[in-house]
Amino acid sequence: MGFFFDLTLVLNSFATEFIWAIMLLFCFISILIFLRLFGYIGIFIYSSLAVIAGNIQVLKTVDFFYSPEPVALGTILFASTFLCTDILSEYYGKEKAKMNVLIGFCAFLFMTLLMVITLGFKPSSNDWIQDSLSNVFTPMTRFFIASMIAYLISQYFDVWFFSYLKKITSEKYLWFRNNLSTVVSSLVDNTIFSLFAWILLNPEPINLYNVIMIYILGTYFLRIFIAFLDTPFIYFAKFFIKKTNG
Repeated sequence: MGFFFDLTLVLNSFATEFIWAIMLLFCFISILIFLRLFGYIGIFIYSSLAVIAGNIQVLKTVDFFYSPEPVALGTILFASTFLCTDILSEYYGKEKAKMNVLIGFCAFLFMTLLMVITLGFKPSSNDWIQDSLSNVFTPMTRFFIASMIAYLISQYFDVWFFSYLKKITSEKYLWFRNNLSTVVSSLVDNTIFSLFAWILLNPEPINLYNVIMIYILGTYFLRIFIAFLDTPFIYFAKFFIKKTNG
């Protein structure tokens, strides 16, 4: 049926953890490539794509060795956006990082509204894609609101916290600033999203203990692991910046 379909079949034959590692490297390396090709604009582009793709990817669940329950994808893409803001904060200043957050937010909002309008067209009698598109691109209101609130607060917090750490460490210990800001910001992200999606906006609120154990901490330790793995890439980023970039 085509190269990409055949490729998915090949990838399906590998262990989930192996494909997860491949995607992690793909995302981190892609950030550096976008940075090299387009400067900080490349980080804006990657972040926008990551936010959109992450909110689509999260609809798919897979089996991971560490969890008895299926785990939603999207963690890598969402976590990689914190690397983007840290690279911008470190090498271009916090104003560029804050702009990146706003661009990512607007990109996802635009994509969502565009697809809602697209689905609003009455399909032809021969149309076969409407239901599939609807399943993917019609957001549940509470998840959409929770995701947007969590994204804005956690990302702006990451920019502020990284800049604060940079100031009190006299711009030293980049590994420490990158890891601590991402670890704390990821907890903020998980917490805000879970509280809004499963309690505050949920017509049938879930027990707080379950929200903490399943939804807040469920993927948080995975995000901590990703934060440690992205550390070399914030150092590598320095060598991918064109000298002419401002």
